[in-house]
Amino acid sequence: MAQTLDPKLPCSLTIDLPLPTARLATIALRALSVDAELSPLVRRSFSTIASSTSTSSPEEANILRTQYKATTNRMLRVAVNGFMESLSVVLGTMQELDVDVLGMEGGKDEQESAEIYK
Repeated sequence: MAQTLDPKLPCSLTIDLPLPTARLATIALRALSVDAELSPLVRRSFSTIASSTSTSSPEEANILRTQYKATTNRMLRVAVNGFMESLSVVLGTMQELDVDVLGMEGGKDEQESAEIYK
């Protein structure tokens, strides 16, 4: 995908994170987009997209796309580090609490735990 370069924000990074379902991708997008970017020298945008192997219906948009633009590589690195920490918290919470993730883990302990709560 070609992107137009912004002379004020020349450094950019796109992170595509595949998630098990479109619902989980939307939940992650909503949870992460609550916090505004702290620096005016960095711009961030979120979207969900479908994988290239599927059709582009919203029900199949299971990839969380995060796009960063910054004035310097250092500002980009600092912003992405903060994002990764927040992403880790969101994914950890999903793994612990979400029924869809429990079903996709496939581990015996997770399946037994899920059956106990049914």
